[in-house]
Amino acid sequence: MQFRDATLKDLPIIVAIYNSTIPGRMVTADTTPVSVTAKLPWFHEHNKQTRPLWVVENEEGKLIGWVSFQDFYGRPAYDGTAEISIYLDENERGKAYGEKILAYVIEKSPALSIHTLLGFIFAQNTSSLNLFTKLGFQEWANLPGIAILDGKECSLKILGRKVGIEENK
Repeated sequence: MQFRDATLKDLPIIVAIYNSTIPGRMVTADTTPVSVTAKLPWFHEHNKQTRPLWVVENEEGKLIGWVSFQDFYGRPAYDGTAEISIYLDENERGKAYGEKILAYVIEKSPALSIHTLLGFIFAQNTSSLNLFTKLGFQEWANLPGIAILDGKECSLKILGRKVGIEENK
């Protein structure tokens, strides 16, 4: 598995992977597919030094997923905190790639000046909750019924973990 900075050429595949998660109502609060054009500002907000957008390739060089770092709150005191999002091609899910990607993110975060990682995960997404918990994340918040998907209330859990030097305190 290889990680590299995403390029504009990768954006259609990134968007296709993202859109493949929408019908399942487990991963994103978007309810209809998004366009490549709509994702351009999001793509350009990423910064290789502190908030990268990485694509993940398998051993054959096929793009199988991506991981994004985003600012948590947009104020300077939160600069060391990042929300992470991991998305996998629907044919690559359930193959332990998520665990490898999350472990890589944890390892590389201190070099990005990140000391705290956050995952925003729907409460019904037990697979992702189990993955993050397995790698040392703890539930830091529960926002009950905050989203409405297909007329049903969904809760959002925020999982957090200190990384690097801070994680041992």
